[in-house]
Formats: sequence, C-alpha cells, structure tokens
Amino acid sequence: MLKYTKKILEIYEDIQRKLYYMIPEKWDELYLYASIIDKPDRMSTGELFFYYIPKGILRKKPVSGYEIPTKFNLPEDEYLKLVDILYAKIKELRLEHKKTEKDAIWSNITIIMKNSKFKIDYDYEDLLNSDFGSYERHVLWRHYVLGITIEQCTKEEKEIIKRYETGAKVLARKESYEAGIYIKNIKNIVDYTTQTYDSGASNTKDIDYIADEEEKSKNKRNQILMNDEALEEMNNNEKNQNKYTIK
Repeated sequence: MLKYTKKILEIYEDIQRKLYYMIPEKWDELYLYASIIDKPDRMSTGELFFYYIPKGILRKKPVSGYEIPTKFNLPEDEYLKLVDILYAKIKELRLEHKKTEKDAIWSNITIIMKNSKFKIDYDYEDLLNSDFGSYERHVLWRHYVLGITIEQCTKEEKEIIKRYETGAKVLARKESYEAGIYIKNIKNIVDYTTQTYDSGASNTKDIDYIADEEEKSKNKRNQILMNDEALEEMNNNEKNQNKYTIK
C-alpha cells in the first residue's frame, strides 16, 4: 500500500497550484493523465494531457490543456514550458513513492479535481509491454474517464474501444487517494512568473505574463512580456515535437 509522507502531500498541493495557474478561466472539473515508462536502457518516456470543464450552469465540452495557448492567445512555446514543469513535478512524486515502494512502482496516474475534491488514481499496468500504444491509451482514457461516448468517437476510435473490450483484461494493481482541495483562490496565468510557478527551480528565468487592460478591453488578448535572456533561451530550445509525449 502506498504511503503518503509529508513530502508527498506537499507535492499534491504543488500539482494543484500549478494546474490552477495554467487555466486562465474558471472551471468546475479537471481530469489529468500522466505516465512514466521505464525503458531497459534506464531512460524513461511518458505522456501527459489534461482536460477541464469550464464553469457554467450547463455542462460544457471538455477543453484540452493543449488548446489553451490558441484559446487565450498565449505563446505556445512558453506554455509548453509550464507543461514540462508540471510533468517534472509528477516525476518527482514517483521518485518519492519509490523511496517506500520496494516491490513495484506505479506507471501512470489519473488526477480528478471536482466538487472541491482532489483524487489521484495510481495504476501499475506494464505499459512498456502493453498491447495499446500512446494514442490508443489516450482514446481509452477519454472514453472511460472523461466520458466521451461511443457516439462521439470516430470509426477508428470505436475500433480501439471494441478491441479493448473484447480482449483479455489486464489485471493490474490500482490504488487511490482522495482528499479535499488543499488550496483555493489561486491566481491563473494572467499574472505570475515561472519562478513562482516552479518554486523549486533555482535557475528558472523570469517570464511575466500580464493582461494589458486596455488591449484586453479591445480584443480580449492575453500578452506575454519576457526579458532578453529568456527570449534568447526560448529561441535556442527545440520546439516540442509531440504535445502528448514527453521524453
């Protein structure tokens, strides 16, 4: 059984804070999936994606976290840096669990935040030898966790779900943790620095996201200001080739 140390509880709180920061509008529900797959060469790969339901009287269509830069007119390269920092925090969570887990360690997690509750499901499936790849796992997760119905799926997605439901079920260890939301009234991406966003990074460059009220009143546009050093760093970094896979 997983142990929940003080450090792990602190990481939970930090993950929540980062997710609040990354969504520039009010929301009712959030669903996140992340995996970390250990490879034989001691390297690891994995993926991260999340969706949220905007706040409203009627249930709205889930918004992918990777749609946020376009939806709110934010620089995609800079936003993906925040995704990388969030993924690094989830990897830190796994390393903390490794300190107390001697026999096995989880391969993927699902985080659900709704109704003032924070729930995290741990799954121990052997993803390295799974019959389903990254895209197929994404389809299955959207169907079973996010609630995307068969009618909403494409023909290809329906085939993936059918193959999963008619195949041999993988009986993997699963554990869950649930508690109240640790933090409230967190500012979103409108005004913060990456130094604040990633308090554990000593060499993070300051990148200030601001909402220019005059410009905002004209075209609802969020803007980014960065110093020359941060701009040079951004230009030198290779652009993320796959929004769903992190190596």
